[in-house]
Amino acid sequence: MLQLSGKIALVTGASGGLGTEIARGLASAGAHVIVQGRNIQRLNALARAITDAGGSAEVIVADLCEEGAAMALAPPGKPVDILINNAGERDRRPLISIDRRAVRELLETNLVAPFDLARVISARMPPGGRIINISSIAGQIARSGDAAYTMSKGGLEALTRALAAELGERQITVNAVAPGFFATAANATMVADPAVAEHLARRTSLGRWGRPEEIVGAIIFFASPAASYVTGQVLAVDGGYLAHF
Repeated sequence: MLQLSGKIALVTGASGGLGTEIARGLASAGAHVIVQGRNIQRLNALARAITDAGGSAEVIVADLCEEGAAMALAPPGKPVDILINNAGERDRRPLISIDRRAVRELLETNLVAPFDLARVISARMPPGGRIINISSIAGQIARSGDAAYTMSKGGLEALTRALAAELGERQITVNAVAPGFFATAANATMVADPAVAEHLARRTSLGRWGRPEEIVGAIIFFASPAASYVTGQVLAVDGGYLAHF
């Protein structure tokens, strides 16, 4: 039920962090993985690591904010079975410090690009296809000084429900995974901060940072036949952060 043999999966933002682990996990479950990003060296290294481990991968370098990027990621004759909208941007600034241009750039990456990819790729996606959006616990709760990112992730979760409603008649499911605090390279400064570790010890059920590979189980579940009757849902992978107040 959790095998993906014969499936083609596209993972955006695969050149680091959770995207890298998601690509590895899908490949380990049997999928041929197309890894997208802007850093060709990292993408090539990831593809080599996947193939060295017995998996199958290819690289596409593209900027998702450019017009036509979605078409470049949906080559004719190779329909994508699993789309992982993982690429994202964060701009932690208070309202008074962030301008309209910066907000538009963030929304282009976090919301418009997933919409466009879903629009283009779902048109060629076979029945039983899967779209999985990588949201954040910020889509459900908020903190001061992070309005633009929170807005984008809330919008992505609303998009997940809208796509589920529209694509269900074609037997395509659309779900979202909402990570909590994960110890990725992008969060290295926070990971090294004892105050953050103390906060997570109090605030999460498991009392720690998430390990990047711990995102994989939720992704494989949504991508697999095991989730064939699950759509329009958001699954928090957060160590219990949202369970507390």
